[in-house]
Amino acid sequence: MSSPVVRHARREDVPAILSLIRELADYEKELHSVEATEATLLSTIAFAPSSPDTVSPSPESGLPITESTTPTKPARCFVLESPEGPVVGIALYFYNYSTWRARAGIYLEDLYVKQSERGKGYGKRLLVELAKELVAMEGGRLEWSVLKWNEPSIKFYESIGAKMMNEWVGMRVEREGLTKLAGLLG
Repeated sequence: MSSPVVRHARREDVPAILSLIRELADYEKELHSVEATEATLLSTIAFAPSSPDTVSPSPESGLPITESTTPTKPARCFVLESPEGPVVGIALYFYNYSTWRARAGIYLEDLYVKQSERGKGYGKRLLVELAKELVAMEGGRLEWSVLKWNEPSIKFYESIGAKMMNEWVGMRVEREGLTKLAGLLG
């Protein structure tokens, strides 16, 4: 039996990526909150070329060089293809920065593997690829958030060496709050 393939997402993967985003949101009981569309994903993710044969691989990772990230296209995505071929998992991420370490890092926005494909090591495989990318760029840390009620994911993350950060509280400004903050001194 062949092995699963992990690679940077290409434009033609967008329907599968959106489907997995929607499955994740449904699992988290937030499907109504999904605003992502194929068009918005196409305009905000830096993709690998459609034909990996046309581009030389990155010396660090061996993967084809992807589009550059920009302020309006800040995200990257690894996809995992099962041995049977379809995309069954994603790791959607972007780069961040640690001032104390003075190093870039990776923030994992979403890791998701189809429920029917769990228990095969696919989630771990996606995290390994992120770790390889981080090590190759001499990055400082890989971090993400997990819902407090998601005990299976918490146990999985702890099993691969992740530590829960109990001293930190997530903060967010969005929608009307962001508009109000942007206009405070205006």
